[in-house]
Amino acid sequence: MKFSILREDLLPALQTVNGVVERRQTLPILSNLLLNARQDCISLTASDMEVELTMETENAVDSIGEVTLPARKLLDICRALPDEARINVNIVGDRVLLTSGKSRFTLSTLPAQEYPLIEINENIADFKISQSNLKALLDRTAFAMAQQDVRYYLNGLLFELEGDRLRAVATDGHRLALCDTVVKSDQQTLIQIIIPRKGVMELLRLLHEGDDDILVQISKNHIRIKLGLIQFTSKLIDGKFPDYVKVIPAEAENYVIADKELLRQSLTRASILSNEKYKGVRIILEKDKLRALTHNPEQEEAEEEIEVSYSGEELEIGFNVSYLLDALSHIKTEKVQITMIDPSSSCLILPDGPSKTKYVVMPMRL
Repeated sequence: MKFSILREDLLPALQTVNGVVERRQTLPILSNLLLNARQDCISLTASDMEVELTMETENAVDSIGEVTLPARKLLDICRALPDEARINVNIVGDRVLLTSGKSRFTLSTLPAQEYPLIEINENIADFKISQSNLKALLDRTAFAMAQQDVRYYLNGLLFELEGDRLRAVATDGHRLALCDTVVKSDQQTLIQIIIPRKGVMELLRLLHEGDDDILVQISKNHIRIKLGLIQFTSKLIDGKFPDYVKVIPAEAENYVIADKELLRQSLTRASILSNEKYKGVRIILEKDKLRALTHNPEQEEAEEEIEVSYSGEELEIGFNVSYLLDALSHIKTEKVQITMIDPSSSCLILPDGPSKTKYVVMPMRL
């Protein structure tokens, strides 16, 4: 294998795939990336056995071949070289020689045939969606995923495909985020898959605003997404997602309409003096008025009051203020609609007006 490539052509590909490489690996070869030089094309692949990322770069190749190289070291070398530098890559025995100008680096390798590529079985569904729609779908829901929960199926994001509707749902057991979007699909039967947290975060890093369609392929154990020269593959979580529909409160007649930014700012101020561990806030609703009260073990207190549109009965209910703020920060409308039925019922937060996004926050005792 032998080729020459400009730093500006190689660096973006290295930066893209290196996001998958974990610093501490159980298998030494997973600290490497797979470099494949084919006719007029160079591809780089990184994997942690759960998420795999491949990026191609068009480039002339003197002689084809494949090898694995230390991912971080190769990236650091490429970053440290000057702009417009040309990098020459050549296999010498079981080593790879990199030269650029008067710089020379010899890197150790591991056999390419030992690199654990993810094998995909037969697709059970596929659909097309624009990059911007998929990015918005993930943006509005991913924050509610659990982190290292023993209920492993919560450490990911549910994709539910039926007809031309794709729904994303995430929950950590204390709050829930749901968002729908339209896709191009012929799938008639309901399909549910759970994408692991790392896969979701990598996807968010890769996606950009744009109306170009991307292909999403679903198999029994994997999801594969093709974004131009990038191919993303992730294992799926093998488990059953909870029946989320049961925990979504019905929209009530008496709900709060508030200025989203005004409410967000007041809750942010109130949260400063909340208990650092529990982040509790007491919400008191009165006619056309919402008050937020917090206190902490140092006997410090905060109180905020804003005008809202509300004609229901007086109500006092406790929440984790961080969960409320997370939901508000992902709503794009100027006004927000909040349904609170009683102190023991979950709160439903919606953008004001027609929307395919819903947020649910469970109450807490204060």
